[in-house]
Amino acid sequence: MIRLDKYLADMGIGTRSAVKQMIRKGQVQVNQETAARPELKIDEQNDKVQVNGQTIGYAAFEYYMLHKPAGVVSATEDKRDKTVIDLIESRKRKDLFPVGRLDKDTEGLLLITNDGALAHQLLAPKKHVDKVYYAKVHGWVTEDTVSQFAKGLNIGTDDAEEWTRPAKLVIVQAGDDSEIRLTIQEGKFHQVKRMFQAVGMEVTYLKRESMGSLVLDETLKPGEYRELTTKELENL
Repeated sequence: MIRLDKYLADMGIGTRSAVKQMIRKGQVQVNQETAARPELKIDEQNDKVQVNGQTIGYAAFEYYMLHKPAGVVSATEDKRDKTVIDLIESRKRKDLFPVGRLDKDTEGLLLITNDGALAHQLLAPKKHVDKVYYAKVHGWVTEDTVSQFAKGLNIGTDDAEEWTRPAKLVIVQAGDDSEIRLTIQEGKFHQVKRMFQAVGMEVTYLKRESMGSLVLDETLKPGEYRELTTKELENL
């Protein structure tokens, strides 16, 4: 059970104070009857809530798979740039956030939700969740590079060392401009780029392909999204 004003505020109808005004003006109906009190308790699963005749369904949690495009920031709000939350046009809740961050110029899988417990399970370093990236790298990636990544790299400065956990580097194509696939279990700031910088190379394109059991749906074009399937959510 949940208060009527919280129910409507959670679904983005307005602030709690704005919703209370709507209720007082007779704009809200519960089970076909005009609601008179903001504190009225609602059964989220069975009661029918409407605002000016429009049914407002309730979602305690939402889960979206987004193919993040380049040029969009991984934030809930930003004064200058479009955010990943802005892309989720069908969202019901106003408290969604991205699980982890992808750099502004990085593409690929991003989970958008309001489930803080799940986010912690995926992001906590002690959980050792695999994150797989595909990258194009300016520089010749060799088996020696693979060995260096497997041991862990110092991506810090001369004044302050910062070591990564061992990572799995797979060479897709070697050359002056190489293609690789990298599996890490951390999410340090600009980590993939800094790892290659540490071995004298530069990442020119970066895309996250998976996070734990969740794999990017390749039918999603950059900027497109869909809700997670029941199976995907169970696996997570």
